Amino acid sequence: MAMSGGKDDGAPMLDMNMTPLIDVLLVLLIMFIITIPVATHAVNIDLPQPDPNPPPENMIEPDQNKIVLTQANEILWNGTAINQNELVRNLQFTKNIVPEPELQFEPEASASYDLSARVLNVIKGSGVTRFGFVGNEQYRSFGK
Repeated sequence: MAMSGGKDDGAPMLDMNMTPLIDVLLVLLIMFIITIPVATHAVNIDLPQPDPNPPPENMIEPDQNKIVLTQANEILWNGTAINQNELVRNLQFTKNIVPEPELQFEPEASASYDLSARVLNVIKGSGVTRFGFVGNEQYRSFGK
């Protein structure tokens, strides 16, 4: 009887048989996996409802102002160089126009990050509500 204890002397086997314990643990693990509910990840977003009366096609778009930051640390407002104080004044003036003009922000590729951060802080502090980043598509590389 080589299977009983590892020796043929007929002595009882002193080691615990782990096979039934492992079998029971595997069955329990499978049962726990089956009973766990499927995790559903959902993000609830309140989307705006479409306007049943869209504006007419010939409606004039509101004005747009463009801020460009150059690599020479210049702030250009619609192509004209201005300083930070003039930027604040222009933002306050345009905020009072109805409808508020859209403010477009386009830093050049080699413009200073410090200048960009300062200008963005000024824009944020001014309370402008119509703001967007433009021109980023020129820096996109298609798979290269």
